[in-house]
Amino acid sequence: MHRQDLLNKLARYTPDNPAEIDAHRRIIEFVESTPDCFKRSHLPGHITGSAWLIDEAHGRVLLTHHRKLDKWLQLGGHCDGDADVLNVALKEAVEESGINDITPVSQDIFDLDVHPIPARGDVPDHLHYDIRFLCRINGDHTYLISDESHELAWLRPDAILDMTVGQSILRMREKWLRHMHPA
Repeated sequence: MHRQDLLNKLARYTPDNPAEIDAHRRIIEFVESTPDCFKRSHLPGHITGSAWLIDEAHGRVLLTHHRKLDKWLQLGGHCDGDADVLNVALKEAVEESGINDITPVSQDIFDLDVHPIPARGDVPDHLHYDIRFLCRINGDHTYLISDESHELAWLRPDAILDMTVGQSILRMREKWLRHMHPA
């Protein structure tokens, strides 16, 4: 039961590029075969939840310069046993930004990615099976930098290109542009 909600979301989601098609398949296989998929203690890898957090009024997204990974990324983190991955994404966005009024644009998945995390301390290298949701702020856009970040920044679509070349970030940027300007 605890994995079925995510499996249902994954069944409704249709990726549209090769990297995400592969991630979709790998995540489904992982969730189906791993009862502890939501637990950080499952050392080969685990499900994580992320938020592509937008300020619709100003056409910006909030990215974090992640302290441990030293990369510009979307907000997000570990499920720590919580099978409600959308709830995890929202909780992590609040914790990492200090912005309390955040809601999902949709209950549906926005993007998927499977990426390696390097070993750190006594935690071996492992995989994050990241489930991403499009979320929005509903009021004040003032953020607070948590201890998980070097920096946070509200970025317009073109500014993202100056901050990162990460393919999954660029893919979410393109999806966001399509969301802002539907055909």
